[in-house]
Amino acid sequence: MRIAAFLIFMLVAIVYALRRGGGPERAMALIAAMMIASDQALHLLIPPEYASLDVGHLAIDLFGASSTMFLALIAYRFWPMIAAALHILPLLAHLSRTFDFALHPAAYLIMQVTTSWLVPPLLIAATWRHQLRVKRNGSDRSWRGSSVPSNRKIASG
Repeated sequence: MRIAAFLIFMLVAIVYALRRGGGPERAMALIAAMMIASDQALHLLIPPEYASLDVGHLAIDLFGASSTMFLALIAYRFWPMIAAALHILPLLAHLSRTFDFALHPAAYLIMQVTTSWLVPPLLIAATWRHQLRVKRNGSDRSWRGSSVPSNRKIASG
């Protein structure tokens, strides 16, 4: 039941971000959708195993962490840094499993999935804040520029 609740919660966040979000919010929605699709495909092929290193989820988590770190570097937003941290934490679970074979399987599972529950509200809040900035300013810058804009007063003076 909790998996279905999470999937519905995430689906709501993804749809909202895709329909109402700016570029970074839509990119995060696509990353989340790819991770969920990969997870569901993995579970169809291989049953979850938490007594040893879960290589399938490690690959999914590596994708999530690297994608959100890249997003945090190029997005003109603060929230992708939080998303990146939330996606890095499950990697610590895999690292713990690698070095501590006595780690209880339930602890490994909890360490892997707990932070994922924070992603939907973060994405919903980020999309809502984007909408507020658009309403207030008429637009909302999505991506960092490749260079710092020049100051015209210094250049002409």
